[in-house]
Amino acid sequence: MDACLSARWASIRLYHDSFSIQKRQNMNSTTSQQTPNRNTRKLALYGVGTIIVVFVIMQFVRFFVPEFALDNPPVTNTVAWDSPETEALWKTACADCHSNETVYPWYSYVAPVGWLVAHDTHEGRDKLNISNGSRIELDEMIEVIEEGEMPLPIYTVMHPDAALTDSQRTALVEGLRATFGTTSTHTTPVTSTNNDDDGGDHDEDDD
Repeated sequence: MDACLSARWASIRLYHDSFSIQKRQNMNSTTSQQTPNRNTRKLALYGVGTIIVVFVIMQFVRFFVPEFALDNPPVTNTVAWDSPETEALWKTACADCHSNETVYPWYSYVAPVGWLVAHDTHEGRDKLNISNGSRIELDEMIEVIEEGEMPLPIYTVMHPDAALTDSQRTALVEGLRATFGTTSTHTTPVTSTNNDDDGGDHDEDDD
């Protein structure tokens, strides 16, 4: 009788020990699986956080780097347009890149897209800027408009109104000829007060 009870207790303890070992192994396995998952989540959070911080910093670059500034310098040259229609066509298709009266769209205030907008605007002003009368070369303007090189395709994608029809292109060319004359180069005359003063002094001396 005692032998039977001892054997039964031994089997129960063996079962209990086996169950405890199995349970411990399962817990260890679960813990080992959760650890890589936690590490992956942490890395993902760190990555997302870094991207957000860098993106926010990028928005302030245009305030410190002149090339990326969304600026409009003062207008020092006023164009006497031959007609309101010519002026309207110019503003629609050309003014954003070739004047100091650029109308910046909303996406230009979001870097890095805004960096491209600012770069193209400054580059366009360097080549032609009617707001200060620099490099107004009529023949060159007409040539790029007639050949469809201007406005640039990347500009017309975001500004569909700037995609001129043939009739609008012809009207703009005729208006530019009437506005800026028939000479190949139009520049705003610059007077020098120093030269005038010097000239006046010489005249007085001559007298």
